[in-house]
Amino acid sequence: MALGTAAACATPRRSTEPVARTRIVPLGTAGGPTLLDPARAGVSTAIVHADRIYLVDLGLGAYQRLVQSRIARGLANGDLLENVRGIFFTHLHSDHVADWPALYVTGVSNAIGRTAPPIQVWGPGVRPTLPRVFPPGRPQPPMFEPGDPGPGTVGMTSHLRQAFATDLNDRSRDSALAGPDTLFEVHDIDLAGIWTPDPEGEPPRLSAPIHIWQDDDVTITATLVDHHPTAPAFAYRFDTPDGSIVISGDTTVSKNLIDLAHDTDYLVHEVIDAQFAEQVVAHLPPDKAAPIRAHLLSAHTTIEQVGAQVAQAARAHNLVLTHLVPANNPIARWKLAQQGYSGRLVIGNDLDALNVGVSV
Repeated sequence: MALGTAAACATPRRSTEPVARTRIVPLGTAGGPTLLDPARAGVSTAIVHADRIYLVDLGLGAYQRLVQSRIARGLANGDLLENVRGIFFTHLHSDHVADWPALYVTGVSNAIGRTAPPIQVWGPGVRPTLPRVFPPGRPQPPMFEPGDPGPGTVGMTSHLRQAFATDLNDRSRDSALAGPDTLFEVHDIDLAGIWTPDPEGEPPRLSAPIHIWQDDDVTITATLVDHHPTAPAFAYRFDTPDGSIVISGDTTVSKNLIDLAHDTDYLVHEVIDAQFAEQVVAHLPPDKAAPIRAHLLSAHTTIEQVGAQVAQAARAHNLVLTHLVPANNPIARWKLAQQGYSGRLVIGNDLDALNVGVSV
């Protein structure tokens, strides 16, 4: 799971591979909101192409990992965000967006010399309905924020602007700093004509990927994945001149994801150890155990599934495991994902970069 402040300073392993023009840099590889391993920050993945950085998710500790990664071109000058081009949220669970408030409110102070266009931020839109209550028949729990119970990425960010108004007003009036709206352009992914999420949250099969953005020679597309009842939830594909990379987000085995990842060079996919799920619920009362077990095993992809049923089906050349649940699992357990998969298996580690294409 995700990582607290002290743990975020733990020194992870670093890759000894030569640097390539395009590479994957895991900033955080822990899944879930429970803190277990100081060597793993909350889930976040950086895609680097020709010194441009694209961030997928910002789990707890990812902001500090971006500093530690040294992929930021302007770090020495206090311009950490100089070459960050885009941020992409797979879904709005806390373990995937926990560092967005920090980046949003302090971003301008870390981009003082930036001359590039605003950072493009993409993520799920407004959820028009609440998820179903599980198990069926359980009393309805209290609703949080009934006036706006399902804000999307734009709405969530608007609430951050309000929450940090004291800081933003102080700095704009005292230090002449611009507000975050000058640095970030935030978008909800438009699903009009594609899907309106319902209480069950199980997405339809898509006939084609969703075009998100063309940034020079990098094309970003997405698809809907199945993290029910959470919806919408996305996987992203980055096509570069050096190869393709797909980031699954949180999902069970998803045909949409398999389609998006067909013949991809790197599939970066979440994984859960089913044995851990059983251990978690073993000592819980039945009314708590049933919904937790159902979510862990029906809305995520197990070790036994991720290689054989997803990466092999997609013909992915490399499978990189991330969003590891539990974060402190023995590596030998994750290596079992190789069974049924003929490609290369990589267990992701924070800051352990992977080259895509030829080294330069």
